[in-house]
Amino acid sequence: MAEVKEAKKEKSKKSKKIDSKTYEQALFKLQLELVKLQEWIKHKGLKVVVIFEGRDAAGKGGVIKRIDQHLNPRICRIAALPAPTEREQTQWYFQRYAPHLPAAGEMVLFDRSWYNRAGVEKVMGFCTDEEYQEFLRSCPEFERMLVRSGIILIKYWFSVSDEEQERRFQSRLEEPHKRWKLSPMDLESRSRWLEYSKAKDEMFAHTDIKQAPWYVVHSDIKKHARLNCIAHLLSMIPYEDLTPEPIELPHRTESTGYVRPPMTDQTFVPAVYP
Repeated sequence: MAEVKEAKKEKSKKSKKIDSKTYEQALFKLQLELVKLQEWIKHKGLKVVVIFEGRDAAGKGGVIKRIDQHLNPRICRIAALPAPTEREQTQWYFQRYAPHLPAAGEMVLFDRSWYNRAGVEKVMGFCTDEEYQEFLRSCPEFERMLVRSGIILIKYWFSVSDEEQERRFQSRLEEPHKRWKLSPMDLESRSRWLEYSKAKDEMFAHTDIKQAPWYVVHSDIKKHARLNCIAHLLSMIPYEDLTPEPIELPHRTESTGYVRPPMTDQTFVPAVYP
């Protein structure tokens, strides 16, 4: 009886959500560190790839947005590739992803990646069994090549329970601004939970390699997942604070002889809001 009570207490502790004020404060601190990391990546000429994978509605997009929110798009960019074209379907599988890899001083966040083949393509029958087996063989070698080339490769898998995924799907149906997130593929995935689970297990068995291991993020509570993932990402790349000294703005030179064109010569946006 005591063990049951202890288990319930532990479960309650784990599922207790962080309050919004504490979350916002923690997120702001982490985002400030991300800016420092960004400057270090630029300064040292690092090449960073961060992969975000997981089930539909697992919270990948929310984490990516919080990471990217205050960063320089010239240094940190998001790669979210659409379905391959007919031409791309005839290419070497990894070829369409290669142009999105970073150069020195860049970090790329892959919102889904080449692991589409081990997940949705496998489960939905969009690739042949031969293509799938070849992916499992070649993916570890491809990633080892990336690491040997100097790329820092970090892979995250967002794990969400079937109950929480269903709740998020229902939320997307009810809230108009979220309906675009519910694609026909998402609806189809609801009935293939077991197939996706088996595909994920097989994928991990082949691609959870020493040079580029998978890091699993528990994402039933989105705020926790965001903070935990960002904190872990920061811990993966040793960096120094390159924040410049306080800047003093120079005085603006006085304008002499400048006459502004008439306001009527310009077209202004209507003031719909005061």
